[in-house]
Amino acid sequence: MKLGYIIIYVPDVELALQFYEQAFGLKQSFLHESMQYGEIEMGSTKLAFASEAIAELNGVQFVKNRLDNHAPGIEIALVTPDVSEAFNRAVKGGAIALAEPMNKPWGQTVSYVRDLNGVLIEICSPMAN
Repeated sequence: MKLGYIIIYVPDVELALQFYEQAFGLKQSFLHESMQYGEIEMGSTKLAFASEAIAELNGVQFVKNRLDNHAPGIEIALVTPDVSEAFNRAVKGGAIALAEPMNKPWGQTVSYVRDLNGVLIEICSPMAN
């Protein structure tokens, strides 16, 4: 078994894809013609966005991601060698700053933002092995 997808349910798939391209410099790899499902290029695991309508059609109950709610109990961690630059780009691209880059006792630099739908994003340096 391997992790294939992380799917975030959003009210507007195209807008979510555009946000992740602008705020994090990621590239859209797929957008279905229905505009109800799209993916971001992330290597072997895909970061995907599906419309809330699809989840509802599938009978899936979930708490909607919204900026006016607390962030869901999960985060997307984006790893980069320059956390400060990535954090500043994200905020300039519309992300909501939560915690500026800070050095952790284990040697990693970590910062936090929320995306346009309220999803928690960690921007961090790679962990030393």
